[in-house]
Amino acid sequence: MILRVVLIALLILILLFIISFGVAYRHTEPAYPAMYRAGFWEYGKAPSIYEWLIKRLMDVSISFVALVVLSPVLLVIMLLIYIDDPGRVFFTQERVGLGKKNFSLHKFRTMKLNTPHDVPTHMLEDPDQYITKLGRFLRRTSLDELPQIWDIFRGRMSIVGPRPALWNQYDLIEERDKYGANYVMPGLTGLAQISGRDELAIEEKARLDGEYTKAMKTKSTTGFCMDLRCFFGTILPVLRGKGVVEGKKTYE
Repeated sequence: MILRVVLIALLILILLFIISFGVAYRHTEPAYPAMYRAGFWEYGKAPSIYEWLIKRLMDVSISFVALVVLSPVLLVIMLLIYIDDPGRVFFTQERVGLGKKNFSLHKFRTMKLNTPHDVPTHMLEDPDQYITKLGRFLRRTSLDELPQIWDIFRGRMSIVGPRPALWNQYDLIEERDKYGANYVMPGLTGLAQISGRDELAIEEKARLDGEYTKAMKTKSTTGFCMDLRCFFGTILPVLRGKGVVEGKKTYE
């Protein structure tokens, strides 16, 4: 009986992966390569097969399965957010995507409705007055980022890549331009996130994003190894809530 249940579960997972790969192919040709090539040719470097195809297939496959498997968790969080602070459960914000093209990024709402919209939390004078009770937990555990799985599935983001800057973070965007880091797909986590997150100065964030970009542009195996490093390097800092800064921070 147990063996039968295990086999059925495996068949369902295999079916989900087959469906997700089919969806991935549909979302990859022709729009995704065209967008990716446009950005890279503008910077002067064509993308590798890993960047525009294999990485995208992995992104869509993993995000599709995650949306299915985590749907009960997502629904529970949505309900708790509404109970804690009635209002919309999602927070959308204009961010800078591939090739400096803006897109709408999604998060679970962790702050009150009267919070300034386009200001990073660590730049607020007193963020405690805005963060909800549940929001504090969601931010510490990074559960507020889960809706970005949808952004990954739609092709606006990748699982791994430089965190998308706010449209008005001109200093960060300008620093990233020095390294070509605005021409790789932004991600849910990246090299800067496993190296300090909000604790890093703008220049250091951009430098690390540039290091990630360089790895992506070297060759497919180097890019894949960098993604693995960032993915598995994210787990421990997230569990510890390490690197999250709430409130204005001044860098020397």
